[in-house]
Amino acid sequence: MRVVFLGPPGAGKGTQARELAGAWNVPQVATGDMLREAVAQGTPLGLEAKRYMDRGDLVPDDVIVGLIAERLARADAAKGVLLDGFPRTLAQAEALERLFGERGESLDRVVYFDVPEGELLRRLTGRRVCPACQTAYHVVSAPPRRDGLCDRCGTALVQRVDDREATVRNRLSVYARQTEPLLEYYRRRGLLVTVRGEGTFDAVRATIREAVGA
Repeated sequence: MRVVFLGPPGAGKGTQARELAGAWNVPQVATGDMLREAVAQGTPLGLEAKRYMDRGDLVPDDVIVGLIAERLARADAAKGVLLDGFPRTLAQAEALERLFGERGESLDRVVYFDVPEGELLRRLTGRRVCPACQTAYHVVSAPPRRDGLCDRCGTALVQRVDDREATVRNRLSVYARQTEPLLEYYRRRGLLVTVRGEGTFDAVRATIREAVGA
C-alpha cells in the first residue's frame, strides 16, 4: 500500500499516520520530522531548511525530493509507504510520480484532511514541545501534568517558532497558495478521497480506513 496524507499544518496527519503505518506494517515518511532532525543536527541541509521553516515558508523542492528519494530506496519501503506531508507542490507530486515509476510502483490513494482554519489555529498555536526529548503537548487538549514542564524529563517546554500565531497564519497562507492545487491534480487521477479531520481519533481513523479500503 502506497498512500499520501495531504492537508494543511495541524490537520492531524502525523497522529493518524503513526497509528496506521504501524497497523499496515509500512514506514511512515514524515518530511517535517526529517527536516527538524536535520535542523537539530546542524547539517548543511538542516541549516538551509531552517531559514525557510523559521519564516513559515516551504523548503525548496529539490531538497525535499532528494530526501524522499533516499528514503524510498530503503528496503522497508519496498512493500509500501505512508507519506505524511509530501508532496506539497505540483512539482513534488510530479517528482513522486517519476520516483514510483522508476521503481515500477504507483500511488494507491491520496487522503485529504479537511479542517476549518479556526480549528487549525487553535491546534497549532497551542502546541508545546520538550527541547530535550521532543515530547509534544498541547495547552488545551494534551497539557503536561506540571504547567510548562515535560512529564518525561522535567525540562521547560517551548513553543516552536513555526507554531507562533503570525508564523502559523503565514504557513496556512503558503499552504493555500501552493498546496491546494494538488487536490485537483489527484482528483483528475481518481486517487483523491476527503475525510473530515475533526472528531475523535478513532472516528477519523475509521473514516480513513474506509476511504482507502483497508
